[in-house]
Amino acid sequence: MDRADIFINSMNQRKPDYLEKIEKRANDDGVPIIRTQAQSLLHLLLTIKGPKRILEVGTAVGFSTLLMREYAPDGCTIVTIERDERMIVAAKENFLEFDKSKVISLLEGEALEILKGLTGEFDFIFMDAAKGQYLGFLPEVIRLLADGGVLVSDNVLQEGEILESRFAVTRRNRTIHSRMREYLYELKHRNDLCTDILPVADGVAVSCKINI
Repeated sequence: MDRADIFINSMNQRKPDYLEKIEKRANDDGVPIIRTQAQSLLHLLLTIKGPKRILEVGTAVGFSTLLMREYAPDGCTIVTIERDERMIVAAKENFLEFDKSKVISLLEGEALEILKGLTGEFDFIFMDAAKGQYLGFLPEVIRLLADGGVLVSDNVLQEGEILESRFAVTRRNRTIHSRMREYLYELKHRNDLCTDILPVADGVAVSCKINI
């Protein structure tokens, strides 16, 4: 973390105690969660958009789910998708412990299959699942995103690897490297999306769906 990041993070308001508790628990257990600057960006976007229905692809322990519920308007509901059984158990425990299970629907299974079965529109979608699958999820995500809705894609810079040549990346990471580059290109070149890629935390792409 450079000096600018440290300074910016020092300006943040303290999160509610229950979010601090979940964040510490996740960090202690080595579970990746949304980073501090990305949390602040999500807070800002939720405040601007004021969504009534949120879709999250990738629940993990439910930290980002609860963060969005905290900063979204009253009456907002969240549908979140997770396939990892260990994460599902932890997320359910967190939702129950902090009395949020009635406004959060956790769908268990493979994200693409669940996405295909969803109906209705969401005015805010947060993508934080397997990075190599973002491109495959995109058609269904666009279908579910309301006109004027916001899509936030987290961790798109992959610790800076996305900036490197494919041949500078370790062989095991080349497929995900190529897929993420394709995903970002698609976001920037679709006629029905306006997208900016922000060097916040590990990279966040923010897209707005355009009615064409």
